[in-house]
Amino acid sequence: MMKTIATYISFIMLLFFVGFLYGFTANKNGVKKVANTVVEFEAGDNNFLTHSMIDKLLIQNKKFVKNQPKRVVNLHLLETNVLKNPYVEKAAVCLTINGELKTFIKQRSPLARIVGNNTSYYVDKFGMKIPLSANFSARVPLVSGINSTEDISELITLIETIKNNDFLSKEIIAIQKSTENEYLFTVRSGAYKIVFGKLENVAIKFKKLLAFYNKALIDKTIENYKTINVKYHNQVVCTKQKQNGE
Repeated sequence: MMKTIATYISFIMLLFFVGFLYGFTANKNGVKKVANTVVEFEAGDNNFLTHSMIDKLLIQNKKFVKNQPKRVVNLHLLETNVLKNPYVEKAAVCLTINGELKTFIKQRSPLARIVGNNTSYYVDKFGMKIPLSANFSARVPLVSGINSTEDISELITLIETIKNNDFLSKEIIAIQKSTENEYLFTVRSGAYKIVFGKLENVAIKFKKLLAFYNKALIDKTIENYKTINVKYHNQVVCTKQKQNGE
């Protein structure tokens, strides 16, 4: 019986000692200050943001988080501050044992640049608006005639399809949507336009367009055209450029 009581008391004392040691270590660690901040960008195109721009978002108690005690650092608050930046898609903020505050960033990737009445901005694959940047100009299709979130959603579907083809992703540089919900493409290889029509039978239209390109680029007749129209069923209708004297 006495042996059992002694064992129990020893166990309680051990727990108390471990708890005290943990509390002492945690308190000592909490007193330490944030020694440094490190920003890491996810691999890929990271052109909008710089390390110094992210550092300016790491503000707590109206001060830069560096040299503040670790125990007062609010990681959730800092993460929220970073996520408010329109160029940030994902963010994670953590503190290391050595007092280093690490911020991991995934930047938004623009899919198209929307232009309208006194407005211009990028959109990403989620339909999120991204402001233009003084640091970088993305090489994405220039799009006009977009007036609503429904238009943006439809546009994303169209551009994602274009991006899946290496030739088309380089060839189509601008897209215009008309009031009749029809699309017109401006291309890189010439002064002609592609009349795509409404966003229906998309796969068939692109298949016809690529087949036309395969022939017209080889025999160089594509330079003779003003418009290439693929909106009609099972055919490509072309309008020729006016020749001198016509």
